[in-house]
Amino acid sequence: QLELAESGGGFMQPGGSLTLSCAGSGDTLNDKTVAWFRQVPGKGREAVSCISSTDMRTYYAPFVKGRFTITRDRAKNTVYLQMNSLIPEDTANYSCALNRWGGCGGTSGPREDLMNAWGKGTLVTVSS
Repeated sequence: QLELAESGGGFMQPGGSLTLSCAGSGDTLNDKTVAWFRQVPGKGREAVSCISSTDMRTYYAPFVKGRFTITRDRAKNTVYLQMNSLIPEDTANYSCALNRWGGCGGTSGPREDLMNAWGKGTLVTVSS
């Protein structure tokens, strides 16, 4: 059974960078769409970024476009989220999820209800 494990979260000052990792175990991520979501306590989960199974398509939410980059290392069965120019509003618990059969959802982004598996998340705190 495929399991996802996030890492790389932590504390960062505004303007800094962090790289989150989403490692798969038990099965390959390489033929699946992988997305990053984030959630702040008391608020709903929101899609941040997504990479399709072929790596041909990516999605970025408007509030991270130009600052975050999603990539995949097939040899390591891992998807990364490089986060630059962090702002306090990026503070959240970040989770990765996979969609076994679908893509990134086009311009509207990945849908939470279509994800088949989730990691437990990693906390990112951006503060001065």
